[in-house]
Amino acid sequence: MNFGRGPSVVLNVGGTRYSFSREVLKDFPLRRVSRLHGCLSEQDVLEVCDDYDRERNEYFFDRHSEAFGFIMLYVRHGHLRFVPHMCELSFYNEMIYWGLEGSHLDYCCQRRLDDRMSETCTYYTAEEPPGEAASGPEGKGRRPPGAEGGKWLERMRRTFEEPTSSVAAQVLATVSILFVIVSMVVLCASTLPEWRAPENRSVEEQSRYTAESVREPSGIIEAICIGWFTAECIVRFIVSKNKCEFVRRPLNIIDLLAITPYYISVLMTVFTGENSQLQRAGVTLRVLRMMRIFWVIKLARHFIGLQTLGLTLKRCYREMVMLLVFICVAMAIFSALSQLLENGLDLGTKNKDYASIPAACWWVIISMTTVGYGDMCPITVPGRILGGICVVSGIVLLALPITFIYHSFVQCYHELKFRSARYSRSLSAEFLN
Repeated sequence: MNFGRGPSVVLNVGGTRYSFSREVLKDFPLRRVSRLHGCLSEQDVLEVCDDYDRERNEYFFDRHSEAFGFIMLYVRHGHLRFVPHMCELSFYNEMIYWGLEGSHLDYCCQRRLDDRMSETCTYYTAEEPPGEAASGPEGKGRRPPGAEGGKWLERMRRTFEEPTSSVAAQVLATVSILFVIVSMVVLCASTLPEWRAPENRSVEEQSRYTAESVREPSGIIEAICIGWFTAECIVRFIVSKNKCEFVRRPLNIIDLLAITPYYISVLMTVFTGENSQLQRAGVTLRVLRMMRIFWVIKLARHFIGLQTLGLTLKRCYREMVMLLVFICVAMAIFSALSQLLENGLDLGTKNKDYASIPAACWWVIISMTTVGYGDMCPITVPGRILGGICVVSGIVLLALPITFIYHSFVQCYHELKFRSARYSRSLSAEFLN
């Protein structure tokens, strides 16, 4: 800690005092408490806690003391449960204040929280506490100089980032969806033989951006869509709060991957010429042109279902890795056994489809996922017995982590649904005012 004196600090939470050494605060499991270690001034301290006593080096937090006691039990013993006779949502609010999430709760308490959130459709975020989310026009006081400009930027940012925040945001989202749909239709239609037949061009020639292709209807539509997506991306970058964080977001990276190939293809045509060897090869340009399919993922900005899927994958990456490990271990075992039973033993009749373990891996993954293409199958009795065991094992192994992923999916859906409902209420208030 770079602020305050003394070998230890005192945390006063609702009248209950806790004493800690400075080194303990550095790696404290609660994010809000660990932030005290990096405070350089009293102003930094007051951004973390409610009050500070310099003489006693005591930090005061006006929070629920009993709830913090249960949170401290989690810090010491690793188990977090609800406080008896306390509202689950109130305790969840205390958890978020101190830097914990619903996943830190024990499984039984997680189910109680999910049921309560499903009934009330309530969710609090650490970045936007309930007090700020619920504050309306009555809570507005004096605005510092420059607040009007900051408010305008904030409204612009919400217009482009939150489709339900205002009427303009809904119109903008609708137009963006139409451009995505039109672009995908043109991309799919350009691969049809009937589309290329009147022009009498090959696939390689179709992938090039020549002066004639730009004047065609498909080239004009593509240029208009690219112009819209480029302008949208530039405006969102300008009004964003943190430019570095904007560049690191997955959806923004996808936007760049979808927009950049068009300009790269045009530049390659300009600098290499339409009849160059690189243009005749056309492989690079076809790959870049087909990367426009990433525009479909742009729809995640406007649909809760796709947002829920992305947030679930982000939070359940450990379960996804565990699922992949289960599948890889089973593939290694069953592919080796199937290759041995079908091709490795001298049984007179050898199955050429299982000539190697890598070839058998294809059969294992298809059997474990119960797809069963039928392109290869065991012909010996031991191989068929092994195939049945492989199918049953695949059902069991795939079902084990699905429970955790489903639990996280439901929680993410409720969070995003409440977030959308909150902006819809803001939109209703805008009409009333």
